[in-house]
Amino acid sequence: MPTLIINDEAVRRLLPMAECIEVMEVALRTLAGGDAVQPLRMLMRLPQTSSLLGMMPGYLGRPEVMGIKVIAFVPANQGTELDTHQGAVLLFDTANGQLLAVLDATEITGIRTAAVSAVATRHLARADAGDLAILGSGTQAETHLEAILLVRPVKRVRVWSHIQENAQRFARRASSRHGLEVEPINTAREAVRGADIICTVTAAREPILCGQWISPGAHINAVGACLPTARELDTEAVERARLFVDRRESALNESGDLLIPRSEGRLGDDHILGELGEVVSGEVTGRSADDEITLFESLGLAIEDLAAARHILEKAAAEKTPMSVELGGRRREAP
Repeated sequence: MPTLIINDEAVRRLLPMAECIEVMEVALRTLAGGDAVQPLRMLMRLPQTSSLLGMMPGYLGRPEVMGIKVIAFVPANQGTELDTHQGAVLLFDTANGQLLAVLDATEITGIRTAAVSAVATRHLARADAGDLAILGSGTQAETHLEAILLVRPVKRVRVWSHIQENAQRFARRASSRHGLEVEPINTAREAVRGADIICTVTAAREPILCGQWISPGAHINAVGACLPTARELDTEAVERARLFVDRRESALNESGDLLIPRSEGRLGDDHILGELGEVVSGEVTGRSADDEITLFESLGLAIEDLAAARHILEKAAAEKTPMSVELGGRRREAP
């Protein structure tokens, strides 16, 4: 059986957001049930640069799949035609080790990350939550808007970015795409005023969301910070919230939003109330009152990438159409 190589265009076509949300819910439930192997990610730092090579292996028992995501993070690409995150997801047959597919990781990451936040929003946000604030204006802002619109009756959207022109461009583009007004806001504080869903999707190293700004009853998806030394939320924001994570071990080793307040002596490990998969499966109570603030700390897991990739592979096989044999958006047809 030939190895399929599936590029970004094919990933977008075969992994619509609505389907990915359901795939992520199943994968997280499987993880919570113990039918998965999820090591901590491994990072290799390049000398004399801020670039990283990340390696994220995993195994998922339902549907059965094993593989690894390898992703290069090159901050110097910011503002160029190249993404700051580039890489591939490799799927292997669990029975014989055959390499089944190589898939564009940038598109999978963009879609599945927002889909997981949608799962968190579905289970943790108030049912009537409809005022959405997005802090950040890049790819994750776009996918998160698409995802949140699928799980909550959003009536108002505000966006803030460190660069106001980026927020304005995002607002124009998103307003046209989704048929609702997206408002560019000058400050993060104003953007989140009264919001009952907040998504932080920035590359910030220091807090851009303060606890005193958050309204009672809000739900937060904290997505951008994935290193122990970086955070998007200040200590008060984390203290005020009922905290849920994608995986405890990952959060206790990688999440600056949690580790920095812990180093200050303000929080303990028990501030984590549960993993999202445990909430999905009903093992752990999520929101228990309308005025509670809930927080989902998203670091991203290999099993999420593998579940998405497996879904893509199954759809590609069912279609029986020629697949792209190049990554990076340059398309040619396999014979």
